[in-house]
Amino acid sequence: MWFRNLQLYRLIETFEHSPESLHAALEQRAFKPCAGLDTYSMGWAPPAGRETTQLVHAANGRIMVCLRREDRILPSAVVREHVEEKAEAIALAESRPVGRKEKQQIKEEVIVDLLPRAFTRSTHMYAYIDPKDGWAVVDSGTAKKAEELLSALRETLGSLRLKPVAVNNAPALVLTQWLETSTPAGFELGDECELKEPVDKGGVMRGRRMDLASAEVKSHLDAGMQVAKLAVEWQERIGCVLCDDLGIRRLRFLDLIMEEAADVDAEDALARFDADFALMGMELARFIPAVVEAYGGLDED
Repeated sequence: MWFRNLQLYRLIETFEHSPESLHAALEQRAFKPCAGLDTYSMGWAPPAGRETTQLVHAANGRIMVCLRREDRILPSAVVREHVEEKAEAIALAESRPVGRKEKQQIKEEVIVDLLPRAFTRSTHMYAYIDPKDGWAVVDSGTAKKAEELLSALRETLGSLRLKPVAVNNAPALVLTQWLETSTPAGFELGDECELKEPVDKGGVMRGRRMDLASAEVKSHLDAGMQVAKLAVEWQERIGCVLCDDLGIRRLRFLDLIMEEAADVDAEDALARFDADFALMGMELARFIPAVVEAYGGLDED
């Protein structure tokens, strides 16, 4: 289990739940498939998959959870086709046009009829809590999606006091400085960036697989553009794209880590999951503070 994106949050108060008590709380809102006319269903699922019934997975003091969401798939084109067929049948049978209001009623009836037979699609979102270091880490590319999981966790537990990570220096200015001068110790530039003009609806320049020290990039910086996204590698162990909203995207664990993971003798899928989570958690426990420090440290205010 390797996270691909990171949304970072600080715990405002001590997280009191043990893995056992957290599992018991999550059981009250365990995932159940869509029933009846539900358009979606959401609940807690085992992070390690079908190999276990445990709704939490703990390793080295960190606790992982998984939110499963199931959505019914009812394409609008299918609904529209059924509505038109029924409206046409009524018009022919009664020799009259079918008005907009009546079509809306037909549409509602069609949806009620089709929903129980619609296909479903499931998505899983993962997060872990590190009570010792005060972090909550969600594997999501956007803060909006991460908040879906955190809101569900708050509702389940009754309370979960945390806040998005805040730093002392503006990330856009810090990342721009890295590109203009040099990166801090441990970080190296990758081959991708996104530059923006610091005004509403300003210009955007995106570059991939390019030399970030090139004259082209420098000319945009000289024109006042700032870094919105920057690909970096850290200590030859982690690669990612750092973003000016403090999100970390396209997270990659590099060869050094994957070789360490491969060296672990895991007897089954559950043991492999446990070993990978332990290793990932250990690496992120070093990497996240390094990123925060590069941004000038946590803004505790």
